[in-house]
Amino acid sequence: MLVSNDTATYDYVIVGAGSAGCVLANRLSENGRYSVLLLEAGGSDNRFWIKVPLGYAFTFSDPALNWCYTTEADPGLNDREAYWPRGRVIGGSSSINAMAYLRGLPRDFDDWENAGAKGWNWKAVKSAYEEFETHSELDSDGNRSVRGDGPLWIWDSSDQMHPFSHRFLDAARDMGWPVSKNLNSDDYEGVTMLRSTVRDGRRWSSADAFLNPAKSRKNLHIISNALVERIELEGKKATGVSYSVGGKKIAARAMREVIVSGGAINSPQLLQLSGIGPAKLLKQHGIEVNLDHPKVGQGLQDHLGVSHLYRSSVPTANAILGNQFGRLRAGIQYLLTRKGPLSVPINQCSGLVRTDKKLKDPDLQIYCNPASYGRNKNGKTVVDRESGFVLCFQPCRPTSRGSINITSADPRQKPEIQPNSLSTKEDKETVIRGGHILKALAETPAIRDVTKERLSPDITSMSGDEMLENFKANAETVFHPCGTCQMGNDRKNSVVDARLRVHGISGLRVVDASVFPNITSGNTNAPSIMVGWKASEMILEDAAGKP
Repeated sequence: MLVSNDTATYDYVIVGAGSAGCVLANRLSENGRYSVLLLEAGGSDNRFWIKVPLGYAFTFSDPALNWCYTTEADPGLNDREAYWPRGRVIGGSSSINAMAYLRGLPRDFDDWENAGAKGWNWKAVKSAYEEFETHSELDSDGNRSVRGDGPLWIWDSSDQMHPFSHRFLDAARDMGWPVSKNLNSDDYEGVTMLRSTVRDGRRWSSADAFLNPAKSRKNLHIISNALVERIELEGKKATGVSYSVGGKKIAARAMREVIVSGGAINSPQLLQLSGIGPAKLLKQHGIEVNLDHPKVGQGLQDHLGVSHLYRSSVPTANAILGNQFGRLRAGIQYLLTRKGPLSVPINQCSGLVRTDKKLKDPDLQIYCNPASYGRNKNGKTVVDRESGFVLCFQPCRPTSRGSINITSADPRQKPEIQPNSLSTKEDKETVIRGGHILKALAETPAIRDVTKERLSPDITSMSGDEMLENFKANAETVFHPCGTCQMGNDRKNSVVDARLRVHGISGLRVVDASVFPNITSGNTNAPSIMVGWKASEMILEDAAGKP
């Protein structure tokens, strides 16, 4: 650990060792020309329940690994507050997430470019994905093959998934949906066995893929448990950061750039704490306004999903995970072989489908899990003893926008998170259409034949208006916040330009999910890593004088 009374100087200072930050640290230090400091507020990811794929049930509410945020009362969700876990650990949220890997739909990224993110269209981002991915796939005979040679492994774990998951594929066929071999391909519509950021039965986070191979480089300095309190500015130029470790205040100077990769909540928070944000908000908390930047913290988007539970007439994963003996047996199997129920995430089957055949692209994501479970009052995941399963849907591209705003000049005070869910007519209409889709799925022969009981609330008995009210009462975040420092043409409608440089401040970029101009269709970890990859290329190009 590098801690000095003198201000240490680096070429690049990266704030946040998350999904994008780990990529940046690797690529900016790779050629040996530049010194890089990576600061992470959390600690080591070398923990058993981080590495075990099913272990995220244990990290979900662990404050040692997690910012454990809570939103404001959300009017669109009956004034309910929501729990938002965010990784506070090396690897960030890629160390505590459910590991589902979906690139997103081509339309998502073409829309990015139309919003002012030049160079972020589908053709461009697809090329980036192909550079950093390695796919480990199974054929129909169970033989494994590898495609690609990138550092991030995308694993086909279908051989370890519970046999009940094949029921969901049968139900998709009943619905007339395509059964896709892999949604991370040109065959991006339909239902599939999810691919995950797993390798040989272990979580393969951004830290595993990108940071660990770079740790031994002499020009890369990594400091954990370091809370960055402020970006230091000289006029309208970022020159470094101030941070604390164990109560000790430390400064670091950046000769080239400060790169903020704290995620959709922490990145806008840090900009605001540094005097870059809506002037009225900053003055309210006694912060000197370095740049009135009205869009910092605005534009928040997230995916919301509603789950329905069913008792099964045939065994599901509950028969193993719902009792102590089954868990013990699964644990022994995993320790000996890295296989079995603990080696694969519980989100096993998913799909991107259309709620209306007239639509050009899918607008709904379906999740089908071969186990039923819930959370107790302490936030701990509890698996039901009796066999069951879950059907869930989430609208892919919500149009509602919320905000992240500081509540104090103290960086240790959590910001205000206002999701502003279901604030548009379009989002409400999509929810109702999604409810009808899930109702039809629950009534397919493949699902009906194994349904012992539909637990309350039963979506199959609801009208459209009742489906909307059910969503308001029961929907939860799917943990995909983004868009709070979005890319765009100027300061009037965005925070960063297409090269992720903060409008109006030189030497400062934001690189994480906060820069998404709009939320992508599906899980957001893959595009977050992609943003880190493309940003690295841009930063190195700019350093070489050839943007």
